[in-house]
Amino acid sequence: MAKEEKRILALDPYEHGVVINALNDMRNDLIGEDRPTDIVDEILLKTIDAPTKKVRSRDEAR
Repeated sequence: MAKEEKRILALDPYEHGVVINALNDMRNDLIGEDRPTDIVDEILLKTIDAPTKKVRSRDEAR
């Protein structure tokens, strides 16, 4: 059995919103073209539900 490879992105709230809007736009385009949206729906939900993690800023670390 091959191991599944995953990627982890660190996004600030603005970047997170941009990704959600881009995926939603893609979904709307697919709906307009009467094409399946399954994979985009899946990724959109994963992005919306992604856990958050507090990180220290560089200034706080000093």
